[in-house]
Amino acid sequence: MPESVGARQAQAQRTRGAVLAAAAAAFVDQGVQAPIRDIAERAGVGVGTIYRHFPTRADLVTAVYRHQIDTCAALAPRLLAESADPFTALAGWADAFVDFLVTKHGLGAALGSDDPGLANLHALMLDTLVPACATLLDACAADGDLAPGIAAYPLLRAIGNLCITGPDYDRADARRMVAVLLAGCRRTA
Repeated sequence: MPESVGARQAQAQRTRGAVLAAAAAAFVDQGVQAPIRDIAERAGVGVGTIYRHFPTRADLVTAVYRHQIDTCAALAPRLLAESADPFTALAGWADAFVDFLVTKHGLGAALGSDDPGLANLHALMLDTLVPACATLLDACAADGDLAPGIAAYPLLRAIGNLCITGPDYDRADARRMVAVLLAGCRRTA
């Protein structure tokens, strides 16, 4: 009996999910230039399967980060609802953003790449994360807890710059420096 269309679509979705999870793990370990054959091996599929789902490396990189960017953005309203005050929500969101950035080996290179296929990744980050951050900043300002002149895009760039890790500067250092940056964003009495 032939396989139903629904069953084939469900299998394709499972395969796509396995490839995305494998690629995300490979990108953490090896950066966005991780060999496709390594990603295929982690996913338990052939290299051709990856190219069938993601014709270019840029397509794969964008798909992996799209989910993670959306998750980070969705955290902002949740933290606002759950936190004692908007500045606590902003600090919690900044911690999540730091985690997102420091585990993305090669993301900076991908964002600065001349590859036109990756241009949409930068726009995706801006279009998704800047409004999420702005929502938090607006809530902090409404609460009277934000110094004047703090805008989402420059704040995200500053956090991004503080998240460039190296041999003597790791995630803990980045978190500490972002906390200092956020402390400087608070309105002083």
